[in-house]
Amino acid sequence: MEKTAVKVRCQRIGCDAMFSEDDNPDGCCRYHDSGPIFHDGTKEWSCCKKRSHDFSLFLEIPGCKTGKHTTVKQVITPVKKSTMPSPTAVCSTNASSKDSCPRCQQGFFCSDHGSQSKPANIIGDKAANLAGDASVDNNSSVHAPKPKKIVDINEPQVCKNKGCGQTFKEKDNHDTACSYHPGPAVFHDRMRGWKCCDIHVKEFDEFMSIPPCAKGWHNADPES
Repeated sequence: MEKTAVKVRCQRIGCDAMFSEDDNPDGCCRYHDSGPIFHDGTKEWSCCKKRSHDFSLFLEIPGCKTGKHTTVKQVITPVKKSTMPSPTAVCSTNASSKDSCPRCQQGFFCSDHGSQSKPANIIGDKAANLAGDASVDNNSSVHAPKPKKIVDINEPQVCKNKGCGQTFKEKDNHDTACSYHPGPAVFHDRMRGWKCCDIHVKEFDEFMSIPPCAKGWHNADPES
């Protein structure tokens, strides 16, 4: 009875064919004998310089070498793409002093010189002027007067002064129209009162009944 040849898989990179020892002529195997390069999303065979962005298509690139199939696993070390040295490396190898270091000159932190240098004053006092202008702008925005609400003199309004709460019309408003507490209210150790008139009581109802101690104008918009 004729013995059937056992087929095994070729272990060369780029081949992956099934073969038997009885059917393995020279040149039947196509493979890559040098490692791949992976750089910036590109996959490339260093032996034949063929490349692809898609990994599946990269694996289908036919081998550039020929020979016999083998069951010995091919060992290939991936080849790293040579890259330019980083700015930090340039700084550490070429800079002999803080003044000649490009990172220090640009105002970046440099581990070789231990501190961050001050940025070069290229445009004189422009940076200071800009800071001053920003400060002026911030101050102007903070202190900008709030537009005053225009109210009809006959329109009923509710006074927001503490302790008042009366409805009034601007035509009837005057410097003693409102009785109120200039405040502030004080709540401490179960006591309730007003700091302005130094009266303190225990019950909230009593607190609400404390008579106002000041006179003034009704104000419907106390934040203005």
